[in-house]
Amino acid sequence: MSADPDEELVRRVGAGEPEAVRLLVARKLPRILSLAVRMLGDAAEAEDVAQETFMRIWRHASGWRRGNARFDSWIHRVTLNLCYDRLRRRREWVTGAVPDIVDPAPLPDAREEPHRVEQALQAIAPRQREAIILVYYQEMSNIEAAATLEISVDALESLLSRGRRALHTILARDGAHD
Repeated sequence: MSADPDEELVRRVGAGEPEAVRLLVARKLPRILSLAVRMLGDAAEAEDVAQETFMRIWRHASGWRRGNARFDSWIHRVTLNLCYDRLRRRREWVTGAVPDIVDPAPLPDAREEPHRVEQALQAIAPRQREAIILVYYQEMSNIEAAATLEISVDALESLLSRGRRALHTILARDGAHD
């Protein structure tokens, strides 16, 4: 596995360097907020999740050691877990079985207005939404996203396929009502 570009910065954060903390926040906050907003569909809740994510980073930075995943994957996993905690509290937790067939169709995002896509993202199963957000919005490779989700690449691709189909169905249905 290649060197982690955040490893030295995390070490400095763990040593209590204020400039390292500012740099880490500047580097990671936009992506963490984006992930949380797309997962939760609520900007205020997303800000709370981002704040809690950074609190965990600061608490654990001094003991963080690179394992099988890069730091970026770890903070995405922390953010996703915090989002799921909030979704569970809302009682919106839905799961589905992962299909065996991979759909190569493109994500409908490029053809639809962003607001409709954001609403449709909130309507699909959380694991599908998570996979789509990591790959298409957070721009992770399939390998990185699978590592973040702690699943195989094949399982990730199945989630992506189901998610794209679900988004297409929702957007086509909603488009018929416009």
